[in-house]
Amino acid sequence: MNVGMVGYGMIAEHHVRALQGVEGVQFHWLVGRRAEPTQEAAAHWKFTRHTLHLEEALADDALEAIVITSPNALHAPQATAALKAGKHVLLELPMALTLAESEQLATLAKECGRVLMICHTMRTFSSFAHIRHLVDEGQFHLRQFMGQLFLSRRTNRTVNGDPRSWTDNILWHHAAHFVDLALWLGNCDRVERVSYHNGPDYNEQGTMDMSLTMTLPSGAIANVSNSYFAPGLRQQLTIVGDETTYIWHDGTLYDFDGKEVMPNTSIVDLAVQDREFIAAIREQRVPLISAEAILPTMRVLSEAQAIADGKVGG
Repeated sequence: MNVGMVGYGMIAEHHVRALQGVEGVQFHWLVGRRAEPTQEAAAHWKFTRHTLHLEEALADDALEAIVITSPNALHAPQATAALKAGKHVLLELPMALTLAESEQLATLAKECGRVLMICHTMRTFSSFAHIRHLVDEGQFHLRQFMGQLFLSRRTNRTVNGDPRSWTDNILWHHAAHFVDLALWLGNCDRVERVSYHNGPDYNEQGTMDMSLTMTLPSGAIANVSNSYFAPGLRQQLTIVGDETTYIWHDGTLYDFDGKEVMPNTSIVDLAVQDREFIAAIREQRVPLISAEAILPTMRVLSEAQAIADGKVGG
C-alpha cells in the first residue's frame, strides 16, 4: 500500500516509525511547506517522491492513503481534498476547528467510501483499553474523571525547541484528548451539561489555560484542566469508579495505592493506532476511531468554544 505524509515534524516522525512496522506499506509522497527540510525528510525516511503542493501528491493514482500532520487550521481542508481525491485519510488532532467542519468531514468520508480515522491515540493505550474492557463487561462504572495536562508554550516553539510558524489550540487539540477519553470510558455519546473557563490570551499564543467540566448522562463528572505555562510536559488522570480508582501518570496506570496495574506505554507510540488504520483499509470496514465516533467530542468542544466566545452562558 502506497502511503503519503503531510508534514515532517515530530508527530510525523512517530507515524513513520509506526508504519515502518506494517507489512506491505510503502512510503510514497511526502508533502511539506519548505523545500530543503521536505527534501531532507523524504530522503531520510525513504519516501519515493516529495513536493510542496498537496494537489500534486493527490493527483497520483498510485497514492492510496495519506497521513495528515499539518498545522491545526489545515486539517479539515486538506482532509477534504484528500477524500475527494479518493484517498484514505489518517488525520491528526484536531479533526477540525469547528463542529460544522467536523460533521462535513464525517459525511464526506461516507459519501466517498473512504476510511477517515482520527488520531485520538489515547483510545489505543493499553491502560485505557483495559478500563474500557471492564466497562464493556459491566465491571467498572465511571463516577468521576479528572485529567490534567501541562505543556511549555510561553514561546512559540515545538516540543524539540524549534521555532514554529503557527500556534496550537489548547481546547480543540490538547483538551480534545481528555474530553474524548472521558466520553469513551463513560460509554456515552452525549453530555448533560458543559462548563468552560479559559484564561486571558497570552501575547500571540492565544489561550494558554483552560478548565472544562462535563456532566455525563450517568451523572458522572468529568474535569479537564490544561495549561501551557508549565516548564515541561506532564499528564495525569484520576479515574474514579464505583468499583475502584485508577491513577494514570505519563503512560503508566496505577491503583489508588500506587501499585502498577498496566505497564508504561509511550504517549508517542502510534503502532496500534496506525496498524488499525491500515487494517481498516484492507478489510474495507469502518475504523475503530472513525470521524463519526469522534463527533460527540467535537460537540462538547463546540459548546465550550461558544461559551468562550460569549455566545452562551457557561
